Amino acid sequence: MELFFKGIKLNVEIPKEFDASKDTVIFIHGFTGCAEDWFPIIEQLPDSFNYAAIDLIGHGKSDKPVNPDYYTTESIIEQIKFIKDKLTSSNPAILIGYSMGGRAALSFATTHPKEIKGLILESSSAGIKNDAERKKRYEDDLNLVQFIHDHTMEEFIELWYDQEMFNTQRRFSNDKIKKLHRKKYDNSKIGLMNILKGFSTGIMPPLHDKLKTIPVKVVLISGELDSKYTFINSKIVRGFHKAKHKVVKNSGHNTHLEEPKRFVEIVTNYLIQLLPAQVQK
Repeated sequence: MELFFKGIKLNVEIPKEFDASKDTVIFIHGFTGCAEDWFPIIEQLPDSFNYAAIDLIGHGKSDKPVNPDYYTTESIIEQIKFIKDKLTSSNPAILIGYSMGGRAALSFATTHPKEIKGLILESSSAGIKNDAERKKRYEDDLNLVQFIHDHTMEEFIELWYDQEMFNTQRRFSNDKIKKLHRKKYDNSKIGLMNILKGFSTGIMPPLHDKLKTIPVKVVLISGELDSKYTFINSKIVRGFHKAKHKVVKNSGHNTHLEEPKRFVEIVTNYLIQLLPAQVQK
């Protein structure tokens, strides 16, 4: 589905039949990802819900405008609300976001708490509270922007996935790694550079003081082998009104890729609890 927001195209994938009488689950991918990343997960989830996956601005089949105004936190929140309202006729939706997509989902949820019926954040954060650390992160992201500008997309993807938090993916076969990376070579330099500049963790407003405004039960997911994000989530889980932190064994940063069976189990259990009691039986 192609939707047009203030002159730009936003792509939304709907891999299963859409029934307006059902609640809608909206998936948001991470940096360098796309909506199709969620297809293997969605096909295993219960048919009691509608499922949609967004291509964030600058990614996948959505537009990659040069104008940086489309990549700010405020604009991304507006874009998610626009898509959600188109899909749900302004009813609340369930958001599931991975990494950068989790920050986008959380930014939306704290801005529009009455617009969500559920929230799952995978390997994500609430931003950076410390001013010096936030400044350092933004400088690091601007260095990545310069690298993207000066190198090929293939060279950038190799650099990006050489980070420690992706080391656990080295257990995959060489063919699988090549396939995963090759898929990301189609990313746009403009799209990735602009979203790093506009929605860096170093420039996103920290949300720690707003977590309690989210009225629904939240599930935080992180990989056992991703010590950085497991630590972050073990801390922020206390900030929500009602939240649980699920640690996925034998997984690194991308739990839905590395341990999809467990990820599907966690999401399914969460979704079933949102169904009316008579349907759960």
